Amino acid sequence: MQDYLKGLNEPQLEAATHINGPLMIIAGAGSGKTKVLTTRIAHLMANGVDSFNILALTFTNKAAAEMKERVEKILQNTEARNLYIGTFHSVFARVLRAEAHRIGFPNNFTIYDTDDSRSVLKAVINEMNLDDKHYKPSTVHNRISSAKNALVGPAEYALDHYIQQEDMRSNRPAIAQIYAAYSARCFKNGAMDFDDLLLKMYELLKDFPEVLHKYQHKFRYILIDEYQDTNPVQYQITKLLAAVHENICVVGDDAQSIYSFRGATIENILQFQKDYDDVKVVKLEQNYRSSQTILNVANEVIANNKGQIHKSLWTENGVGEKISLVRTMTDNDEGKFVADTIQEQKLRNHYHNRHFAILYRTNSQSRSFEESLRRMGITYRIYGGTSFYQRKEIKDMLGYLRIVVNTKDDEALKRIINYPARGIGKTTLEKAATFANEQNIPMYEVLVRAAEFGFKAGTLESLQNFVTMIRYFQSLLAENNAYDVAVQVGKHTSLVKELFSDKTTEGLARYENIQELLNSIKEWTESPSNEYGEVGDKGLGSYLQQITLLTDADDDKENSDAVKLMTIHAAKGLEFDCVFVAGLEETLFPNAMSINTREELEEERRLFYVAVTRAKARLWLSYANARYRFGQLVQNDPSRFIEEMPEQYLDKAYAGGGARNTSDNRGSAFERMQRGFGYGDNAQAERRYGPPPSKKPENKKPEYLPIAPPAAKIVGHKASSNFVASDISVLEAGQKVEHQKFGFGTILRIEGSAHNPVATISFTQNGEKKIMLNYAKLMIIG
Repeated sequence: MQDYLKGLNEPQLEAATHINGPLMIIAGAGSGKTKVLTTRIAHLMANGVDSFNILALTFTNKAAAEMKERVEKILQNTEARNLYIGTFHSVFARVLRAEAHRIGFPNNFTIYDTDDSRSVLKAVINEMNLDDKHYKPSTVHNRISSAKNALVGPAEYALDHYIQQEDMRSNRPAIAQIYAAYSARCFKNGAMDFDDLLLKMYELLKDFPEVLHKYQHKFRYILIDEYQDTNPVQYQITKLLAAVHENICVVGDDAQSIYSFRGATIENILQFQKDYDDVKVVKLEQNYRSSQTILNVANEVIANNKGQIHKSLWTENGVGEKISLVRTMTDNDEGKFVADTIQEQKLRNHYHNRHFAILYRTNSQSRSFEESLRRMGITYRIYGGTSFYQRKEIKDMLGYLRIVVNTKDDEALKRIINYPARGIGKTTLEKAATFANEQNIPMYEVLVRAAEFGFKAGTLESLQNFVTMIRYFQSLLAENNAYDVAVQVGKHTSLVKELFSDKTTEGLARYENIQELLNSIKEWTESPSNEYGEVGDKGLGSYLQQITLLTDADDDKENSDAVKLMTIHAAKGLEFDCVFVAGLEETLFPNAMSINTREELEEERRLFYVAVTRAKARLWLSYANARYRFGQLVQNDPSRFIEEMPEQYLDKAYAGGGARNTSDNRGSAFERMQRGFGYGDNAQAERRYGPPPSKKPENKKPEYLPIAPPAAKIVGHKASSNFVASDISVLEAGQKVEHQKFGFGTILRIEGSAHNPVATISFTQNGEKKIMLNYAKLMIIG
């Protein structure tokens, strides 16, 4: 046996030595898929396959570089440099450079990044005399990107009835015209955006048979990593390229398909065996990363998904420790527990910061962990996002609070004077800065004395209104705590209202982050003492002092010995000795927006599977009984994923006797908190958490704070007595149907593959929902 094949287990060896014909490698988490891929490439070359005839597609440049380096090391020659190994975008850009003239582009075309694309869209929107606040470039860009990844060009987009109906419902009927104008502008500029690198590659192969023939015979052997993450356009391109020789090898794990929001479709891997005859399937089930206990939990939870390729991970690493299930009172307590545990583990088991990762479902959860880690002097680093207090919307809000406390703070003033827009433009700001420098006074004083400095009438009114607003906020400082002042700032500046009005994914995230900031201020004002202020001092000045200390950017961001904080999506492909998975609560994880259909819920379960399998040795799962939301302490239910974990693998020492069962849910939120955390008398619980619901005074929510739209509640429906499920093969758009749970509705469209059709149905009482027809029961009623 060749040296490069030594050390492979039996399934790995089987996959690596397969040469001709379609091959699907189902590679469970931590099963050594990169090793198998690189060994397979080396084996192909060792058996006479020319390196120029091998195409390997990945999703990251890092993975591509690692693969090429490993192949070169195995072969101990430079032939690996001739391989086409890279991301889909980089490899297709390379092909397009050579063939672009066929589709009317120069060979040295420009590639627009996201900012470039949105800048062009902004110009197009303005030229069409559309409101760019309604047609936000980011929203329009996301819509166009989704269309391109679904192989929908401008002409088809404009002619598709259902797409036009969706745009009409979102009150953006002009997106089709914007899409066409944007594409024309990119073409005129000799530019392609990221999505064009895929779409134009597909068009090139589809419309030019001689080009397709050329690359079908050039790329005789095709390997695709992370196949479960491919979208429709990537699927179609690779299917075209592999059509002649069918020497296609795909590697992936359906249980780690978590990017549907990017257009990825799990159907590509689930249906691969039906796309090619005589497919060889190899399952890599031996895990080299985690303990058997961790794998047992992962296996048991993912088994609840119906749409999957069955496999069972196992390891020779040993049984390992039980998984700790942690219940805390609030999200702040959750943060403190995690920080305390990291410190304890470092002392007891000699771990370093770099051995720990804290994973969460949404970026806004990072705040409580950041605060607790900083207070304990534990170095950390945010991955896949910006530090909570460095996010733009947070800095904007804090900018207002800073200028209220200290009007000499010119940097804060410049940041917020015209956000949200109030008619104070760049020229006015530059003029004010010039006067301030000449007079050696703060810019705010120039605004106060604006009439003296000769500002014109319209501008003068805007400046005077701004000063009046700041003075009003200052008048609140003496008699109000930090939270009450912050609420008034959010209300009168319209900052929160503007974020709430932005219904894009990014806008909702920014709005959630502002709410999280207000939650932290509320928590701070309600705590018995303040770490950086005097006991009992709840003022805004004291709060800003401690926030400044928390956000002091002295940490060495390049320091590798740091605790890693990241969303679970960002953690995919990584591994850590010790992992904390936080926020295991219903409506948070699984997310409230992802529990309306089986398809969405199963992706949330796959996300949990990814989180659990990041851990090598120790795993903590935590949830908070109550979490601050919109300034209120909201009671939470434990995640359904907790119930799906076998108890024999869990250590519930920190869970107050374990996850709540049905009986533990009885009584008010106040009573449950009191009972679950050992407060023996009402007075003690009331001092800390406020009066129970029966004693609480009416608490009117601030008028300016729009309440976040709750998760859509399902209106109960009692199925008709004659309900009989219809054959799904006869279902079609326009039919009236009855669903046992959602009631009566109309089928808008049926999509997906023939093997797994998905119907979009508008229900009379429950709105529009996507239903997987293989699992739903529908009765045709008209």
